[in-house]
Amino acid sequence: MSTPTVNLWVKAEPFTYGALSVAPHPRLSFHNIKKIVPYAKTKSKAGYPRLNYSVWKHIACNKLQLPEELAWMYFTSFASVNEAIANTEHIEWDNKLACCSKQTDAEHLKNSFNVPTLQFVLFLFVQHLHKISLRASLLSGSDEWPLRARSPDLECGRATPTGAKSLDEHGHMTFILNHLNEIMELLVESDPYSVSGDSTEQSLSMEALQALSFIITGSTDRNKTIMPLHEIALQQQVQQKTGFSKISHSFSFRSLQSWLRSHISQNPFGISSCIQQGRRLSWPLAGADKDVRENKRGRIATNALYVPKDSLKGNKIIILSQVGKQTVARCSGTLEGSSVKIHRCHYSSIYLLSPLRSVSIEKCRHSTIILGPVESTVHINNCEQVTVIAPTRRISVSGSTLCVLHLLTPLRPLLLSGNESIILAPYHTHYARLEEHMYKAGISAQPNNWDKPLCIGPDHQDDAPVWEIMNPREFYLFTVPFEIGGHTKCVPGGLPRDYQRALLQRDRQIETWQQMVKTSGLSKEQAKTFQGIVEQRFQEWLVDTGNKRQLDGLVVPIKKLP
Repeated sequence: MSTPTVNLWVKAEPFTYGALSVAPHPRLSFHNIKKIVPYAKTKSKAGYPRLNYSVWKHIACNKLQLPEELAWMYFTSFASVNEAIANTEHIEWDNKLACCSKQTDAEHLKNSFNVPTLQFVLFLFVQHLHKISLRASLLSGSDEWPLRARSPDLECGRATPTGAKSLDEHGHMTFILNHLNEIMELLVESDPYSVSGDSTEQSLSMEALQALSFIITGSTDRNKTIMPLHEIALQQQVQQKTGFSKISHSFSFRSLQSWLRSHISQNPFGISSCIQQGRRLSWPLAGADKDVRENKRGRIATNALYVPKDSLKGNKIIILSQVGKQTVARCSGTLEGSSVKIHRCHYSSIYLLSPLRSVSIEKCRHSTIILGPVESTVHINNCEQVTVIAPTRRISVSGSTLCVLHLLTPLRPLLLSGNESIILAPYHTHYARLEEHMYKAGISAQPNNWDKPLCIGPDHQDDAPVWEIMNPREFYLFTVPFEIGGHTKCVPGGLPRDYQRALLQRDRQIETWQQMVKTSGLSKEQAKTFQGIVEQRFQEWLVDTGNKRQLDGLVVPIKKLP
């Protein structure tokens, strides 16, 4: 029997969307993380193989001295990127929390939530992705992780600046290879027959290898199908190389590490691969003049054609790059469940009205982005004057300024380093299939923590916050101007009372003004002149605010979205 061609790679999601783009808390050192599994095992079923939040909170707050809000953030962030947790389970969590009328009830419920212990430990170590060691860099004579300068940019092969972490498949692989020994040590079990304390003489259990499948996956048939790491390692033809013992049902530390190092390569379903091998999508673009559309057309591409159909989650990618002064509107099967990267778009309106897996918005400016429900994470990085309207499980923002976020999210928005003038507002729109899409994405209307941001990073000061809540007097509903068959008729969950009251007050003012015009006694000529003045001022306002461009962009060839 011939030996299969094994190809292993590092999953993108745990790094791109799981690792916060700030240095980890200093107490989350390798030494401290390594202690978690042995301690969890002493707590019986509450700690291993699944870790209850009550045990993790005790470790985080009492042992590691982390703030409780940070402990819950790590716990829920892991859940948001763990594809093994079903969307129905997320909805069940959210609904139970929303029904808690007292804080004590909510705390008691949270303490019962649990996640896979070994995978969660790996997730904590992944937070070291953005830990920069100047001393290590000096001693090694090379750049410390992350090695972003090696990543291909979406434009023309140039090196990507520091902010574009989602292009770093090579960096993810380098991080794993550089830290593979430490990663395996987190999962190792002592060999009772070994007389030395050397970890390389120890073994990894089947549960440990299953945990490694959280960050490493692969294929044995030239990427036609994707298999979990432990299933590949158990194939009869490779068991000897992975050091599998049929007696102990475990893997030799030394043999397994050697096998992993020799087979890990760059992710074949990552951003770089999509740029090089993906298919360009001919989505209708409108709003710019003919010369701009022909000469500076935004590039939209996907790898959906070559991703295995049973492994789309986290692997199917759509890239929108350099869409300028145009409108993109889409609701389609190709878009559904995809990980979307919106890159360097400017002065544009982008409507992606399908349930999505995750979304990265990078280096965009002066744009409005309306998203369907996002089951994992929306990450905004290095953006300026961008409005994002989204129901999402989690959202994080870094290095951005003058951005407005209209959110429906069960988790607190994460404001990381480098932000300035971030405005938070309630979700304020709907389209006919929204509630159907929310259920598919595992997003509930309640709880909604849009107004409770969590600031993480060294540059946050209590006396100079980087965020503010939108003034209700500046709040307006947003209308999705496309026809999509469905049953949603209003904003899911409704609006907060202050914002609903502001809308009603504005409606009354409009009615009063309309009544005043009717009873003013103007002649036909005066009414015509008055109407002309109002229309002229309205057109001027459209131009001054940039709304005219958005209206022009809505004149697309087909009004009803596919």
